[in-house]
Amino acid sequence: MSKTVEGIYRDGKVELLETPEEAHDEHRVLVTFVDNCTVDLADRGINEEQAADLRSRLSTFAEDWERPEMEAYDAL
Repeated sequence: MSKTVEGIYRDGKVELLETPEEAHDEHRVLVTFVDNCTVDLADRGINEEQAADLRSRLSTFAEDWERPEMEAYDAL
């Protein structure tokens, strides 16, 4: 089996954002660290107009999200 799954490296561990059905209790993996992770919005059913609207509506929260203490929510 070969499948690419996105994840987050934190505190020496990799947390997968999804679990492949083919994965077992123990499974070999390859981990590649990327510098800049982008999200393909079209793959998620979001067009440019919807993305701009969402970005505009969420911008009011940006200052709060960027506060250091908010990193605690990254694992959720």
